[in-house]
Amino acid sequence: MKPINPLRLLLICVILAVAGWAATVVTSRYSMATPVLPATALATMGVIVIITLILGIRVLRWRNSVKPNSTARKTQLDPLLAARTLVLAQACAYAGTVLLGWHVGIFLDQLRIWSLRSDQGITWLALAMAGGGLVMIVVGLLVERFCRIPPEDGDTNSLDGKKGRPARGEAAGEGEYAYRGD
Repeated sequence: MKPINPLRLLLICVILAVAGWAATVVTSRYSMATPVLPATALATMGVIVIITLILGIRVLRWRNSVKPNSTARKTQLDPLLAARTLVLAQACAYAGTVLLGWHVGIFLDQLRIWSLRSDQGITWLALAMAGGGLVMIVVGLLVERFCRIPPEDGDTNSLDGKKGRPARGEAAGEGEYAYRGD
């Protein structure tokens, strides 16, 4: 799998901020409810973040369990668990980006009418949801880093024992995922 590109996350966030702002303008023009998630969604976001962190810490503990020069053997890590943890981390980061962008757009529209309202509940709720999205992004990117496999000593890909160019489908260096490029 390829690592998440932060510029892609930023682009998604900006596009959804514009969409959230436009949706809020349209709904307020037609006297409809503001399209913000309810406060109970923060609990769901918290559960997702906690599960992602727990699984990521499991992978990190496995990765750091034995020092390189030690004779002790590493315990086996279920490869499906590691792959699912990586997918969950990336999904958490993307979902956080969507939530952050949408609710930042709503918050920016609510700032425009800040002085005209007596109740700022929607504004604070949009800000809280944006903060929850930001936490999801940070945890997703952090757990994605936990899932990177460090290079092992003595790995060579050429015949004469020197470090060579990696074969197709193999990781190119530290912090890389094995990716076939197909």
